[in-house]
Amino acid sequence: MESPKYRFLYIFPHPDDESFGPAPVIHQQLKAGHEVFLLTLTRGGATRQRFALNKTIEEMGEIRYQEMLVVEKTLGLTGMTVLDLPDSGMQEMDPREIENVVKEHILNIRPDIIVSYPVHGNSGFHDHLVMHAVIKRVYLEMKDEGDDFVKRLAFITLPDKPDKPVFLDDDTFRIRQSPEELIDCIVKLQKDDIEMMKKTLACYSTYKDVIDKSGVVDKVGDKVYFEFYGEDFTPPVGDVVDELS
Repeated sequence: MESPKYRFLYIFPHPDDESFGPAPVIHQQLKAGHEVFLLTLTRGGATRQRFALNKTIEEMGEIRYQEMLVVEKTLGLTGMTVLDLPDSGMQEMDPREIENVVKEHILNIRPDIIVSYPVHGNSGFHDHLVMHAVIKRVYLEMKDEGDDFVKRLAFITLPDKPDKPVFLDDDTFRIRQSPEELIDCIVKLQKDDIEMMKKTLACYSTYKDVIDKSGVVDKVGDKVYFEFYGEDFTPPVGDVVDELS
């Protein structure tokens, strides 16, 4: 009997958020025959890399958007939408404006599973924190309104291991992590999934220095971790679609 197929919607604030961790599990989900859509809320033009390249925010945003189009083809996404909300400025927006565009997209795609950032945003960056609050608010509002097609809200994360803190660059920036008791799902990656992550990261040629310094491939390793909102699985399940009600 063939396993059921599901529709995923990954929602992140910036270009490359889908590649710094999610890409290998997205690849695995596509291999399994699921549909995977990506919504990115900004073009990421405010990145500090624009100074090194002597680009305006608008010019850098267009460059990163073009890089995302290559990612879309490389991953083989079912669909991708990139909006142009203010990069590094979402905390200054009326959150209802963000909620409205996110909700409209969810209603259009009608995913079974939504994936975004946990409460700590993985990096603590303001846009990531706003993203978490917006997604949770929209998800709960839709449930109240009877839109039950969304069966699961998942947050991609890393488990907190105090004896092995995770840093980026030269030990000046600590990635935020989730307590192990909050981890509901641990997906084991295959070699080709990890190779796909390397390929998608390589699409961001303007970010090569940051990617190389981050060592993100080694930090992700051969597992991807998720929290499930409003659910508790101990021990964790092995697939984001497991025990889906």
